[in-house]
Amino acid sequence: MDITTLSGILEQAKGLHILCVGDVVLDRFVYGSTHRVSREAPVPVLEENAVELMLGGAGNVIRNLRALGAEATLVSVVGDDAEGQDTADRLHTEGAVNALVVDTGRQTPVKTRFVSNGHQMLCVDRNPKSGLSDKTVSAVLEKIRQELVSADIIILSDYGRGVVTPAISNALMELARKAGKRVCVDPRGRDFSRYNGAFLIKPNALELLEECGIDPVDDDTTASGLEAVFGCLDDVDHLLVTRGSKGMSLYGEAGVMHVRAQPRQVYDVSGAGDTAISMLAIALAAGADMRTSMEAAVHASGEVVTKVGTATVSPDDLLMVASAGRHKTGHDSLPQLVETVARWRAHGLKVGLTNGCFDILHAGHVSYLEKARAHCDRLIVGLNSDASVLRLKGEGRPVNDSESRASVLSALAAVDQIIVFDEDTPSGLIDALRPDVYLKGADYSVEDLLPLGGKIVKSYGGEILLIPLVEGKSTTGILHKMADKKD
Repeated sequence: MDITTLSGILEQAKGLHILCVGDVVLDRFVYGSTHRVSREAPVPVLEENAVELMLGGAGNVIRNLRALGAEATLVSVVGDDAEGQDTADRLHTEGAVNALVVDTGRQTPVKTRFVSNGHQMLCVDRNPKSGLSDKTVSAVLEKIRQELVSADIIILSDYGRGVVTPAISNALMELARKAGKRVCVDPRGRDFSRYNGAFLIKPNALELLEECGIDPVDDDTTASGLEAVFGCLDDVDHLLVTRGSKGMSLYGEAGVMHVRAQPRQVYDVSGAGDTAISMLAIALAAGADMRTSMEAAVHASGEVVTKVGTATVSPDDLLMVASAGRHKTGHDSLPQLVETVARWRAHGLKVGLTNGCFDILHAGHVSYLEKARAHCDRLIVGLNSDASVLRLKGEGRPVNDSESRASVLSALAAVDQIIVFDEDTPSGLIDALRPDVYLKGADYSVEDLLPLGGKIVKSYGGEILLIPLVEGKSTTGILHKMADKKD
């Protein structure tokens, strides 16, 4: 996406106030490891290492809106229980406006995921046992009336936990119409007519299939499915389907429009729809047209799937990706990468670090990085800055600047993240990231590496591995060969 346009949208996001109405869920992650089977039943025993709580459902929309810089308000229903208080606490932590209705006869929805060594073993849902009382519905509508006044746009996030009843949906559409405000809907379940009056409804491919029976496997079937569903709706301006790696497709009065996604290395699709609806609403509220808003949403949701877990993306993430044209160079500061590594480690992933100039990428580099990646779950490449390469290699180096070198490295599936560093040794990176394994070429010995950061690796119990190199393949050799041909 054009970086100037994206930058303008993200700058305007700081002055936007977005109202989100829907089902908030408390996401609970239990991380651990499994090494034995229970004596009571043939099931693995998870040894708990950590528990993480975060906002899910419509709460994850709030997380995304706040991460992108917008002010956000959540209208939802929680129970008078510990989980309801946890939900309110996390809304406060996110810096969002709390417009929750507390229903003493209702359980707060909770989704608990048990994760072992980075793999989800089991997911347990705790959902409310009954619908909303008339008193609660009235309280929700009163919250909507109060918060609608200052909202630039509204998101209706239906996660099927009972908050988005026909009465609340219909009333919201009527209130928004009278106030001249647009409503963007992230639907759940069958019969989209209950969202009549919305500016936009955004199902995913599976939800579109369930609604019309047409599988959107290509552009033609997608267009047919959108047309079939749109024809059953009343007073809806746009129907938009998210298609994962294929991007998004829109149906409205002007017909069908497709926006393609760039190829990404997908780690986790959790919450990608929340990122998409959040970015779409921000772009629309910022005055962007539909195509530009879709491009921004595709860009944001495409970036979030490169992260582990129910993640969000920041303006810095998106701008860095847009400027570099790739998704692996999105960390322009070491603290950001430290946060990513902490998330990886919480999921039980083994983190590896290597470093080098990687000036003219050749077959030896590719082989080396593939072998290094085989020893870890995530591989970070510390890339020497231009000034650092000059100090290490002398005049005429680097041949390619750091942005070009990072862009080429990003094309390799073996590389998960890239960080440019200015020091002559990676000691600072190692100290900050604490990789589980530090990898270098076998032209070094472990003793050689000790003063270059190896002592730090040893100090916290990390591993140092030497990777065999391909004989006769080096940047220096390539440059000498080029010089010989000139002569």
